[in-house]
Amino acid sequence: MLPLTTSDLSLMLRAGYSMPTIEAELATRHFADQLDEAKRSQLIKAGATSQLLDAIESGKFAVPKDELEKSRRKMEDQAHDRALLAEQAKRNDTLYQNQLLKQRARVVTQGSADAIAGAAKGNLVRLQNGNLVSCYDEELAPKHIYGLYFSAHWCGPCRKFTPQLVAYYNQIAHDHPEFEIIFVSADKSADGMASYMREAGMPWPAIEYSKLASVPALQKYAGKGIPDLVIVDASGKVLADSFVSGKYVGPAKVLDDLSTIFARSNAPQVAANR
Repeated sequence: MLPLTTSDLSLMLRAGYSMPTIEAELATRHFADQLDEAKRSQLIKAGATSQLLDAIESGKFAVPKDELEKSRRKMEDQAHDRALLAEQAKRNDTLYQNQLLKQRARVVTQGSADAIAGAAKGNLVRLQNGNLVSCYDEELAPKHIYGLYFSAHWCGPCRKFTPQLVAYYNQIAHDHPEFEIIFVSADKSADGMASYMREAGMPWPAIEYSKLASVPALQKYAGKGIPDLVIVDASGKVLADSFVSGKYVGPAKVLDDLSTIFARSNAPQVAANR
């Protein structure tokens, strides 16, 4: 496993991990960052105790230099191998991908302004034969409703909820082609994101790991903790959120809200768009 960063630790604190659990993770995986004033302030705002900060600053959880260099080289090698495999898979499976596009791009709104699709265009990947491959632009045929799913494999509550989300998606996808989920990863590495998607069997597209910083129009919807599911319409208006007035209500509540949204939708119009 790769060492934790300040961002990883902040997410764990905001997600409600106990101090013993966090310290156990730090003891196993170590801590990669050097705490400056900004990082220290970030951890304090996330809920870090003075004892935890003192332990980090003392070097108790510091990564040995030889291990850090080894991890860096391993990540570079894995990224290179994945890129080669993804490119080969894309070339070999053109026919399959074209068939998939015809099935998924069932809702097309000509000339509509779609802020979400516009932000995601050119930045999406999806699982295909166990590999992450780039999505064709045609697959971004504008939808009416999007679910932005902020999640990570290292987050226990995320791993618990994601199978529920996959089951819900598979149940409603055929009847609601106007809806799409986009996974916005909070994983610590591209490899972690890919493993998470494979393990969970995520059937929806995701923002490519290397381009997560390039989609502020989507990142702005992220709450202070994960798992975080946000339902928005094509213009970007929030319809349901895991955070309500700053309070975390969780993603399961959002699925209930989404079912209500579907129930209120105009059935004849939806049927005509299939």
